[in-house]
Parts: sequence; C-alpha cells; structure tokens
Amino acid sequence: MDKLTVKMSYSGEKIKGQGVLSATLEQVGLIKDLCGDEFDVLINKRGKHDILHIHTVNPRSFIGAKYSKAPVVTHVHFLPETLEGSIKLPKLFMKVFSNYFLKLYRNSEHLVVVNPSFIPELVKYNIPEEHITYIPNFVSELDFYKYDETQTEAAKAKFGYQKDDFLVIGVGQVQMRKGVLDFVKVAESLPHIQFAWAGGFSFGKITDGYKDLTKVMENPPANVKFLGIIDREDMTAIYNAADLLFMPSYNELFPMAILEACSCETPILVRDLELFKPVLLDNYLTGLTNDDFSKTINKLYEDKVFYQQAVDHALSIKQYYSRVNIKDLWIEFYRKLYQTHQEKLALKKQKKKKK
Repeated sequence: MDKLTVKMSYSGEKIKGQGVLSATLEQVGLIKDLCGDEFDVLINKRGKHDILHIHTVNPRSFIGAKYSKAPVVTHVHFLPETLEGSIKLPKLFMKVFSNYFLKLYRNSEHLVVVNPSFIPELVKYNIPEEHITYIPNFVSELDFYKYDETQTEAAKAKFGYQKDDFLVIGVGQVQMRKGVLDFVKVAESLPHIQFAWAGGFSFGKITDGYKDLTKVMENPPANVKFLGIIDREDMTAIYNAADLLFMPSYNELFPMAILEACSCETPILVRDLELFKPVLLDNYLTGLTNDDFSKTINKLYEDKVFYQQAVDHALSIKQYYSRVNIKDLWIEFYRKLYQTHQEKLALKKQKKKKK
C-alpha cells in the first residue's frame, strides 16, 4: 500500500501553557515517529498532500478547509460552551468567533474528538454523526515517565520543596473554569499539605475572572505557590515532584495534564464531571464540593493503602492511553478517510460521464 502524505496545520507555539498545543505536538510526533512506514508528514508548509489535518482554528486553517482538494480532518479541541470560563469577550465577538469555528468544522470532511461526550454536542450543531470519530489524546512515555527516588527528591528541591513534603499540584491556564479559586480554598483547609499551581494567563487580561484570579495569585495562602507557566520540558519534573494532581475544573475536554501525570505514575483527583466517565476508566478519585476534595486529599496523605490504589489507577491510564495503542487507531482512520474520499471522487466522475 502506497504511503500517504499528511499535511498538519496548526499554530500557537508562541503562546505557552496550552493543552491544545501539547496534544497537537503529541499527535504529530506519533505519526512521524511510529507511522513512518505509512505516512509522510508535512508541517505548515505548501506541498502535495493526500490529507489535510487541521489542529487549530486560525484563518489559514479556515481557508485550507474551504478550498482543499484533499480530504480535510479537523481536530475538535473545544466547542462554544467550553470557551465560557476561559476568555472574556463582548457577546457579539464571542458569537462571531463561535460561528467562525463551527463553520470550519462544517467545511471539514471529518472531525476527530478527544472525548466521546462531544459527539452529541456536535450533532446539535447540524454536523452528521457519521462524520465524527473519537480518538483519545495520549502522551509519549519517552517524555513523561516515573523518576527514581533520587531524581524525585531533586525535582522537589527544584521547585522549593522538602523530600517529605506532600505536594498537591494543579496544572493548566489560570482561568475560572479550571477551578483555581476552589483549589486555593481546599489548600486553606489543609495547612499541613503543600499546594502549587503550574500555569498562568496564556491569554492575558481577556482571561475570564482575570482581576479576581490576580488578587489570589498575588496574596496566596502560606501553603500555596503559583509557579507560573512552566516550559514543557520541565513538566515531567513537576509531575514527579508532586504526590497528587488535583483538577477541580468545571469544564474540560480531556486534559493533557491528566495523561502526563499518569504517565509519571502520579495519582489524580478530579471534579465529578460526566465528560470524564467515558475516558478515565473505573475507580478514579472524584469530588463535587471543596469538602469532598479536602477529605480525599487528607486520606491520601494519611492512608498508604488508599494512596497506592490511586497510583495503581494512574498506571492503568498510562497503559491504556499508550502511544502504541493509539497508533493503530490513527493508521486506520487516515486510510479510511483517504479511501472514502477517493470513492466520492470516482462517483462524481461517473455521474459527469452519464450526463
């Protein structure tokens, strides 16, 4: 079978701390590193290609989707409702932006979602279900891995913590929907435990809740640190320095931070959201209120058996969402997309001949 050329279109490298960019780089790396016998990859360059894969909703992608002769697949990283709590723009601008990227989705031959719960939401926007495929995010075990004891101690020291400190981290952009204020309130109820948030204002002052969040960041409780945006190459260290990843988000897709932490065998605690149920396997730790979160974190701190169970769950996610497992899904998807497109072209030619 002939190799296909996949053109990857994305932007955002200049804006640090975005999960979308992390997911994009992982997917592009997977196709380049593990699928070289099947596909050649063209990144943000002109050139003959068999498939156009759009990762970000910039104007170049919009034009590419509209005029591409090759089949177009667009990665769905957000919907209009997921923008709420992320950025604060006038209602008119939000409406225009939402209509813009929904039009891009409709101009695509196929969509890939990172969470199956988004399929019915897209259908509500008049996108046929048969044009949507679920392929989960993943991370490279070469980039995110478990440290040994000496490396872990060094990682804790790097971020200003002692060997025996129990460290709870939050990861992501500082936004209202991420539950940053709840993260801080939970920390206040557990003064014997250390908390740190890795992330910042990737979108500056248009971030929803910017003023309130800035006040908290400038005057946090004694056991809370805001580390700012950490370079991707340093994230493995923070996950290994941490004893728990705590994600009290109110709205998510499938956070890369969860996969990255689990790949480092760091347990996770998340808000009890419906969208997590189809992707986080069974028996993961959740809560609905700050009191729930505080009790669970304290139990992890005190109960070694309970803590090990949480580690085991992280290991199960690490194994399930490995690059090797996801690789086959992408090979099958690209091949099917290309074949379907060719069949459509052949059918059109036949109809023209009959006329």
